[in-house]
Amino acid sequence: MESTRVDRWLWAVRLCKTRSVATEACRAGHVRVNDVRAKPATPVRTGDIVHARVGGRDRVVEVVRAIDTRVGAAAAAHCLVDRSPPPPPREFASPFGRRERGAGRPSKRERRQIDWARGRRGGSR
Repeated sequence: MESTRVDRWLWAVRLCKTRSVATEACRAGHVRVNDVRAKPATPVRTGDIVHARVGGRDRVVEVVRAIDTRVGAAAAAHCLVDRSPPPPPREFASPFGRRERGAGRPSKRERRQIDWARGRRGGSR
C-alpha cells in the first residue's frame, strides 16, 4: 500500500482508540501532516511526519509503513517511528490526608483539616 487516509492510519497504528476519535481530532485541527493541517482524508505516505495531539499529549511520529487496517500492538510499532518529546514528569499528590493503616477513622477535627486542605471549605475554621 502506497498511501492511506490519515484518520485510518492514526487508528490502525493505535494512536487513537477509535477511528471516530481520529476523525474528530483531524476536524478539530489537532493533526498535521508535514506541518500542514490535515483533514481526515489527507493521504499519508512513507516518510511523512505526523503531529497529533491525542490523549492530552503531543505526539510526533514518522510514517514507516502506510496501513489502513488495525493490527496488533507489536505490528503497529513497526509502522511508525516515535519522535515525540518525553512526557512531563508526573506530579504526585501530597500525602496529606493519608492515615496510617489501623489508625481508625479521622476525628471531626481531622476531617475538617483534610477538607480545608483539599479546598472544600465548608464552614468556619
